[in-house]
Formats: sequence, structure tokens, C-alpha cells
Amino acid sequence: MKKPIAIQGIKGSFHHEVVLNYFDNQTDVVECMTFDSEVNTLLEEQTDEIVMALENSIAGSIIPNYALIDNNQLSIVGEYYLDIQHQLMALENQSIADIKEVHSHPMALLQCKVFFRDFPHIKLVEAKDTADVAKQISEQKIKGIAAIASRSAAQLYGLNILAESIQTIKENETRFVFVKRKMDHADEYEINKASLKFELDHKRGSLATILNVLSDCKLNLTKIQSLPKIETPWKYAFFVDVTFDKYENYEKAKSIMKIMAENFKVLGEYKNARR
Repeated sequence: MKKPIAIQGIKGSFHHEVVLNYFDNQTDVVECMTFDSEVNTLLEEQTDEIVMALENSIAGSIIPNYALIDNNQLSIVGEYYLDIQHQLMALENQSIADIKEVHSHPMALLQCKVFFRDFPHIKLVEAKDTADVAKQISEQKIKGIAAIASRSAAQLYGLNILAESIQTIKENETRFVFVKRKMDHADEYEINKASLKFELDHKRGSLATILNVLSDCKLNLTKIQSLPKIETPWKYAFFVDVTFDKYENYEKAKSIMKIMAENFKVLGEYKNARR
């Protein structure tokens, strides 16, 4: 029997939209209010797969999630880019002038910050999940408070949309990854992207040398993210995403990097969703 998929947030959240879009309307999900609890469902084998946001085109990387994947020895097995359109919603028969506070996830608030410059009377309040705020407003009939959430959340919880697509940049995408305990044994001919992690000596040119290896092996660097090593001040781990046309080029680069870099690790090998 197939286990449910864990999401951060509840039904109506953007994580839930990813599940619906990617898994052909699968609705059997485990709702988690934090990324830590989401990962715990995987570690405790309540689920076999989770959906996790990793970066946004406006707000940037969600750095703690890189650490969650790495520290728990998890594997990325796929990705999905979701167009994020934030809607401002509240109970019926209210206007923006009636709203005193707007509650939503910190990332949603950050992505919509410019919109609220025109409404200085509104206080922005951080919450754990976009859809959960919408659900609470609906169930508790809370007036004077609005939520920033998806259109599906407004429909699911019966709220009125006061303003559409209020994010600062209209082309707003979030990259979600699918994470499992172990890497899938995918056919190498289907794999054209990999997520890697490594550490380097703190000396001049060490990173440039690794990047030259990627270039020489005809790998395209699509993402590089540094993460401080808490136990070793001023030393960093690097997380990179690379794409490639030939799997043998990737294998060659991987072999060289294992020799040159410290703590080299493959976090995932999967199909690039952006090709």
C-alpha cells in the first residue's frame, strides 16, 4: 500500500498544489506545520516521500532546508517549479480598508512586502502556513484579518479575494524538491541533473579549481549555495546543482571531485524539470 506524501502546511498550501500537479491529483497527504516535522515523518517511516520548498525566485534559497537534507542523509529524487501567485483574502463583505492585520508565512510576506507600502495601517504578522491562516479565518469567522495564500486556499475555505497576484515580481516561482530516505536507482539515460555537496580547504583558488573541473567535464552549474559549518567557524560547505547532456561526463567530474574535495556527497540524481 502506497504511503501518503508529507507536505509543509495543510491542504490548500503551495506544497499541496505541487502534490496535486505532480502526482495526478493525489490527495492523500500528511500535513506538517514545520519542515522539521515533515522530515521526521520520513525518518520515522510514516511516509516514503516528502515535498520540500528549496528556493524562490524572489526571496532566494531556504538555507535551513539544505541542512535538513544533508544532516539527515536524505536524497533528492526530483524537482518541480511552481508558479506562485499570492492572493490577499478575507471573509466576505470586507474591503482592504477594513483589514487591520495580514497573517501569512514569512516567505509569503517577504514576497509581497512592496504591495503593503500603500496600506500603512496594515500590520504584517508571521504565521506557520499560508493555507492554515485562511482556514482559521474561515472557521473562526475572524473579521479585520486577511491571509496571503493561494487561489485554491480561497476556494477551499470560502474566502473572498481582495487583491490578486500581490507579489512584488509577477513572475514568481518556487523550486520544490521531492525527498526520500534513499536515492532512486533511476536509469542513467533519464538522469540529467544532480545535486552535490562538498567542502574545501580555506585557501586561494580552491573553489575556482572545482568550478574548472565542472566546466572541463561539460557540466552546467545552475546553482551554488554556501552553508556555514557551525562547528568550524569561517569554514563552509558548498551545495551545487549541475546539469549535463551525457551521464559519462557527470561520472568523470564526480570521480575527480571525490579526490579534490572534502566530504563530497551526492544529494540527488534526477531529471531536470526545466529542460
